[in-house]
Amino acid sequence: MEPGERRPKRIRQVLLFFVFLGGSLVCSEPWRYSVAEEMEIGSVIANVVKNIGLGVEDLVARGARVIFDDYKPYLLLDQQTGNLLLNEQLDREALCHLTEPCILHFQVLFENPLQFFRAELWVKDINDHTPAFLDKHILLKISESTAPGTSFQMDSAQDLDVGKNGVQNYTLSPNPYFHLKLQASDDGGKYPELLLDQFLDREKEPEFRLTLTALDGGSPPRSGTTLVRVLVLDINDNAPEFESPVYEVQVPENSPVDSLVVRVSATDLDAGIYGELSYSFSHVSTDIRKTFEIHPISGEIHLKALLDFELIQSYTINIQAVDGGSLSGKSAILVQVVDVNDNAPEIVMTSLTSPIPENSSPEMVVAIFSLRDQDAGDNGKMVCSIQDDLPFLLKPTFKNFYTLVTELPLDRESQAEYNIAITVTDLGTPRLKTQHNLTVTVSDVNDNAPAFSQAAYTLFLYS
Repeated sequence: MEPGERRPKRIRQVLLFFVFLGGSLVCSEPWRYSVAEEMEIGSVIANVVKNIGLGVEDLVARGARVIFDDYKPYLLLDQQTGNLLLNEQLDREALCHLTEPCILHFQVLFENPLQFFRAELWVKDINDHTPAFLDKHILLKISESTAPGTSFQMDSAQDLDVGKNGVQNYTLSPNPYFHLKLQASDDGGKYPELLLDQFLDREKEPEFRLTLTALDGGSPPRSGTTLVRVLVLDINDNAPEFESPVYEVQVPENSPVDSLVVRVSATDLDAGIYGELSYSFSHVSTDIRKTFEIHPISGEIHLKALLDFELIQSYTINIQAVDGGSLSGKSAILVQVVDVNDNAPEIVMTSLTSPIPENSSPEMVVAIFSLRDQDAGDNGKMVCSIQDDLPFLLKPTFKNFYTLVTELPLDRESQAEYNIAITVTDLGTPRLKTQHNLTVTVSDVNDNAPAFSQAAYTLFLYS
């Protein structure tokens, strides 16, 4: 090879996959702790020393720390006592929305020697939200010829709490014409329907004002109300019918606001006002109302806000077509959010040892770091590598954690400093790449004896 020429660098690649090493590197069974949301900061959750069976002094000596999967400091490890302390006030609804149970995964990491203990923090719900109707007034138009037993669907109340603290029951103010019937929705909740008990007579009583109350199951229960206004109309004997009971659509998550999602259509055999249809959402969540909007005349549904596959992968939108006599037809739209490669891989350094002695033993841990890509499928798969001409090696350890270890003997007299570029590339289209640069210095040890420049010296003396 001619002077000045440089050999092309070969990149060693290590596919990111989950691997469990032998021995006691990873605790097989996760610890489980629980905490009620909104508990005060500084509250003691548990003591890790009791779980591990070590002394408190080992926490500092072994570099113990707590790392959550989303890298947020929900808990703080007191290394003087071993107590896990609440580091911030938790809001279950903000963390998990309606997902139950609400589990935050984390690891207790010991650096020296390297060891992981898996753990889960279960955030328990408290009854801190009141049921609320999205509309303060519900208007129903009912024909006087409507037969007793006919049901009229009404929007359900929303409650950010889950389980028994969510909406459990509905009541209706006493009246001789209507009573409530509760129906189960697709998401496991309940929504109210108004059932007619006897024929209406518009000439006797053209309008009713009823109070609908939603109650949750807390102790004491919280409640919210809305006004149901019933207008009695003339005959309408055909309900609207949608052309499809279910519409299935796929929408890329990078679709701009106001993009057309789907156009629904229903027909009504009646003429005049009774054949005029109005489209609307039916007992949908606040998230759906914030994300989509439906045109009441055309039936077109457009995006009202940007989608994010990493937050919500699909939506089930219940819709209804209501004619001029308040008869309604029902359908549903299943929206699948399609992931695009919009998140670059992330490298999070946990620890770095520098300088390192030149007489370090092979596979000495120089750095510990973890990788994360919030995309799904190939968009979330990653390849991790360093330069090939270095005496270091990347080793996958636990979950998405890697260690950088020495592979060959070091010699400070030959090279006292190494610049290491950790490169992570995902497998999406287009491929996104992240690079993190490390500088590792080599410290000297006394491994060279003094030496003269020549074996003998000759002197001439003149007298």
